Amino acid sequence: MSDTVTSASPRIATAFERAHSESRGALMPYLMGGYPTLERSLEIGRAYAQVGADIIELGVPYSDPLADGAVIHEAATEALAAGASVSGVLELARALSPSVPVVLMCYANVVFAPGVEAFVERLAHTGAAGLIVPDLPLEEATQTLAACDAHGIALVPLIAPTTPPERLAAIGARARGFLYTVSVVGTTGERSALPERFTELVAKAKAATDVPVAIGFGISTPEDVRAAVRAGADGVIVGTRLVRAAGDSADSAAAVAEVLSELKSGLGTDR
Repeated sequence: MSDTVTSASPRIATAFERAHSESRGALMPYLMGGYPTLERSLEIGRAYAQVGADIIELGVPYSDPLADGAVIHEAATEALAAGASVSGVLELARALSPSVPVVLMCYANVVFAPGVEAFVERLAHTGAAGLIVPDLPLEEATQTLAACDAHGIALVPLIAPTTPPERLAAIGARARGFLYTVSVVGTTGERSALPERFTELVAKAKAATDVPVAIGFGISTPEDVRAAVRAGADGVIVGTRLVRAAGDSADSAAAVAEVLSELKSGLGTDR
């Protein structure tokens, strides 16, 4: 692993190393910032940490989230209606970062509107460890990657089942923190089963990069988590199932803690 990669993401690297030393995959739950409210989303994030999350993916609510399915889109809409803002979500990152590495997920307009350097510097001041921008293509990521490297933030790229080999190699070479491997073609959301070529997808991702590979999109049960780890994934990202749990209960933190505990049981040691 290159010095640039490790210096950009020491807390993320440590989280994966700890999970590996325990013969398991890293547990990486998604949190929609501001949903159902900012206060309750902070409670949810703290519940994640208490259950044993290795990394939290913290989403900034956005009006047109092209990578997200109906559940997360609706949560974003409700969060915005309740007054969530970029500033409020960054304060969530600041509050959660001392307990667990936080990787912010937001869309490119959120980064570019205030200026890349200004946004990344502001993010770094929260103590966040990484940044995911799903609509930022490789060809347009140079400035953001340079700013993130300069401020110790891991710019985490995404790949899909349809990513061609040459592009996969280029993305993998520039990955920081981990390589976010999308398990399906389409948006986030719960599925009845993982793709048949799931193992092949993980293997291709791991061959293309020096950073850990985390799998996401469509993972919602302990069986899904177990299958991801057995396929070789270093980490498992779960979003929609947890966001749905947060909205279905008056006690959001308790509800997500219960679901996350069940999902954690799939991380196992029999890889």
